Amino acid sequence: MRRDVFQAIADPIRRDIIELLATETLSINEVAEKFEISRPAISKHLKILNECGIISFNQKGRERLCLIQPQKLIPAFLWIKQYNTLWEDRIDSFENYLDKIQTKKDKK
Repeated sequence: MRRDVFQAIADPIRRDIIELLATETLSINEVAEKFEISRPAISKHLKILNECGIISFNQKGRERLCLIQPQKLIPAFLWIKQYNTLWEDRIDSFENYLDKIQTKKDKK
């Protein structure tokens, strides 16, 4: 099956794993300890992240370390960024609307 970054970030557990590995390199067991799901379930999530290229594994003695590959998240970042202006404009418009309501209320 072909995997991409959007499949990787579609699952909340995988997003949590990405966030966790963004701050530190952990072994598979250390990642599993951070979650209340089974180790095989974590291994499946890690496998998908690896297939998407978001993490890689590095053998260190008997441990397999999970290393984040942040450059692989760029396509998702760019896709989300295109909507940034749209949402900023809508939020600004809503803020202006609230200011008008408050002004009318203050005048009464």
